[in-house]
Parts: sequence; C-alpha cells; structure tokens
Amino acid sequence: MNRRTLLAGFLALPALPVMSRMSLADTHEVGMSFEPLDVPHSFWKDKVSAEAFDVLFEEATERPDSSPLDKVYDAGTYICAACYLPLFRSGDKFDSGTGWPSFTQPIKGHMGTKQDFKLIWPRTEYHCARCGGHQGHVFKDGPPPTGERWCNNGVALRFVPENETLPELRA
Repeated sequence: MNRRTLLAGFLALPALPVMSRMSLADTHEVGMSFEPLDVPHSFWKDKVSAEAFDVLFEEATERPDSSPLDKVYDAGTYICAACYLPLFRSGDKFDSGTGWPSFTQPIKGHMGTKQDFKLIWPRTEYHCARCGGHQGHVFKDGPPPTGERWCNNGVALRFVPENETLPELRA
C-alpha cells in the first residue's frame, strides 16, 4: 500500500457512517419479462472469452479505447455477451470521450444496480438483470435527456445490427 492510498482511506473515514446506510443492492426491476438465471458464475467460463469472463463475473474493467464497440454507431441493439439479454438501444448511445461505449439509459427493467465502494467513494455499478454479469458503472455526467452516462465495458456486450434477428436468450 502506498501513502496516497493510505491517505485516501483516512480521508474517506468520516463518510463511512453515511455509506453504511446506503442500499447495497437494487436488483428488482418492475416489468421484467424474463426470469433471472440461478447458475454459478463458473457456468459461463466456457461460453464467453476469458477477457469477457473477467469483466462479467470477476468485475474487472477493460482498458479504455480497447473495444471496437466504442466507435459503433449503427442502428441496432447491444446485448449481454453472456446471456444475450438486450441491454441498450443504439439510439441511446453517445460518444463520451472516455474510451468505453456509453449510453444515456438502458432498456427498462434489464439492469440491476448496486453500490460499489472499491475506489473508497461510492459509485453505482450495474449488471445484467438476467445473468448478473457486471457491465459497468453509471455516472451523473451524461447528456440530456437523463444526464446519466452508463459507461459499459465493450467485452461485456455484443452488437446486433437492426437488420439481424436478436439471438435467443441463452443459459
């Protein structure tokens, strides 16, 4: 541990009582038209790439500017790379300049959220409401209409162009 990490930890101590009262999970969404899967994370190991598995089920983060999906702006749908649940519509995508695919909002009822304290201050992490795969974090610095930036790991998504049929959900 270096001095900066130690100092950041001490500076965050006064916020712990507030953070402990915050909700740790909010995965129930109204209007879900699918059943959440009840499978262990290991189930997905041979169904997605090693990099996607690390992001989706070990909560890793891919390097910025490493995903070709960051620059895809064609009409279509972004689906979970593991279970194929549709997560975002292309009309909600924007160039955030961060190096990760970013969206103003997900498809309603297809994301679960929880508070993430890995960087000491709280962030909102979101995940696929069906398989639980980690997708990214949502921030309050996005454009209208929501003011939100749903910053997604590209390896956690697949893009399906508008003229193609969405694949069936897999489990």
